[in-house]
Amino acid sequence: MPQEEVVRVRLPSNREGEIYGVADQLLGASRIRVNCADGKSRLGRIPGKLKKRMWIRAGDLLIVRVWDFQDEKCDIRHRYTKTESTYLSRRGMLPKSVDIFR
Repeated sequence: MPQEEVVRVRLPSNREGEIYGVADQLLGASRIRVNCADGKSRLGRIPGKLKKRMWIRAGDLLIVRVWDFQDEKCDIRHRYTKTESTYLSRRGMLPKSVDIFR
C-alpha cells in the first residue's frame, strides 16, 4: 500500500484562494509589496490580528490571499521561516516564479 507523504508545513489552500508570494518591499503601515506566484506584483496587507505576531522582512516566503474585488491587493496569511521555505524548495513544492532558493 503506497504511503501518503506527510508535509510538516502549512500549504496554501486553493479553496480559499491562497497562493505563494515573496515579500519584495516594505512600505510601512503594515503594507508590503508582494511578488505573487501568478507573476503579478500586489500590495499586501498584514491583518490586525497578525500585526504584532508576524514580522516580515524583504525576501520572506509568504502565503497570501488575493482580494476578490480588487485583484491588485492581497492579505498576508502566513510567513514561512527560512527552514520551512528551504524544505519546500528541496521538495519541489514551490512554483518556479517564487522559488528564491534555485
